[in-house]
Amino acid sequence: MKIPIYQVDAFSETAFSGNPAAVCPLDNWLDDTILQNIAAENNLSETAFLVTKSNSIEIRWFTPVTEVELCGHATLASAHVLFHHLDFPNETIIFHSRHSGQLTVTKRESLLELNFPVDHIEPTLPPEGLIAAIGKKPLEIWKGKKDYLLFYGSQEDVEALNPDFAALKKVHARGLMATAAGYDCDFVSRFFAPAVGVNEDPVTGSAHTSLTPFWAHRLNQLSFEAVQLSKRGGFLKCQLSGDRVLISGQAKTYLIGDIFID
Repeated sequence: MKIPIYQVDAFSETAFSGNPAAVCPLDNWLDDTILQNIAAENNLSETAFLVTKSNSIEIRWFTPVTEVELCGHATLASAHVLFHHLDFPNETIIFHSRHSGQLTVTKRESLLELNFPVDHIEPTLPPEGLIAAIGKKPLEIWKGKKDYLLFYGSQEDVEALNPDFAALKKVHARGLMATAAGYDCDFVSRFFAPAVGVNEDPVTGSAHTSLTPFWAHRLNQLSFEAVQLSKRGGFLKCQLSGDRVLISGQAKTYLIGDIFID
């Protein structure tokens, strides 16, 4: 069996930055074990699998160790592949996901705009072990559906974080995002998710479904420029629109090839 594979750097206009994702278009869904093995072999933070049915496209996302309910950068990468390599004819792609409903990506000049549901967050107390694992107590802690949001007083605080990933993996959370106001943008963030096999994610689109409403209330505005402060780094434009978040970025193809499975 031969499966096409594309590797795309998402939320970047150049190769070697942003967040790399693998995209594998399929004719039909394969056994979950095969999908997970492919994602583990790719060893990227996410591999997206696509199956086209009628006028919609089903999408699933896998880290090297598990399937996840939503992934922004791999959805952006998937749209890039469809638009630039598979001759998708329309300006908007409708993706159907198993756990996050209908997701759309629209081509807007040089940007691709994701339309994702808001992740509603509430203030909370830290779960056991979080503060020790992250290494610096935040000013505020909020929790969404799966992740924790840690608010810090400065960009330097976020940049200086050096988590104990072994300890953080034991904290009862899919992942956590650290955020603060930015110097050259509206806000900055970092995202850690060792529980799902990703110690630090380079650029996390799904995290901005929490970060955007958080900063909308704090700054009293709806549109933002955001930077994720990973080693590779990434730039996102975000807009709160009712109960949806519009997340825009660019993408660059790095690799095109085939996977061979006996």
